Amino acid sequence: MARYTGPVCRLCRREGMKLYLKGSRCDSPKCPIVQRAPARNFPPGQHGQRRTRRPSEYGLQLREKQKVRRFYGILETQFHRHYVEAARRGGVTGDNLLQILESRLDNVVYRMGFADSRKQARQLVRHGHFVVNGRKTNIPSFLVRPNDVVAVRPESRKREYFTDFNEVLATRRAPDWMTMDVNAMSGRILQLPLREQIEVPQFNDALVVEHYSR
Repeated sequence: MARYTGPVCRLCRREGMKLYLKGSRCDSPKCPIVQRAPARNFPPGQHGQRRTRRPSEYGLQLREKQKVRRFYGILETQFHRHYVEAARRGGVTGDNLLQILESRLDNVVYRMGFADSRKQARQLVRHGHFVVNGRKTNIPSFLVRPNDVVAVRPESRKREYFTDFNEVLATRRAPDWMTMDVNAMSGRILQLPLREQIEVPQFNDALVVEHYSR
């Protein structure tokens, strides 16, 4: 499975915003964007301190695409594949794209509260700790559908990570488009999320569509 293995905080610095790639650490004073003075919050690398120039139209589209892609922790090939599927569906392509990204199994596991970050959720899925409708599924890009039930495998509940995890789940709030059964360590997808139900930073998904429509 191809994945980004470099330092993730530099990705937030490059995009100039928190992408919440380290879970709860991003809300703590240890976040590099919080620690650094505003004057030092420049992109990483030897050219990061260059005088900022007005970005071109292509540059704006590229940066917006990179923000969304990095927020969900997906590499370019798979992200483009999701865009093609979003364009194929009827309706607004940008809304379809975010809906597809939210429907990924790794994101669903994260939204349910089983992981502190999408990276951690992807690892849990790859290690086979979850079942969808009773079937073991270890593909992070698997797209859930309405009425699907995502649960921790009975064998995995004995592991140290999931022991007494009910108390942790009780403190985390799942989105409106799914319901949680804390005791069963499972969740049911009520519907595919609508645009207003997706809690993400202020992305301009129209620029992402324009980028791929060039």
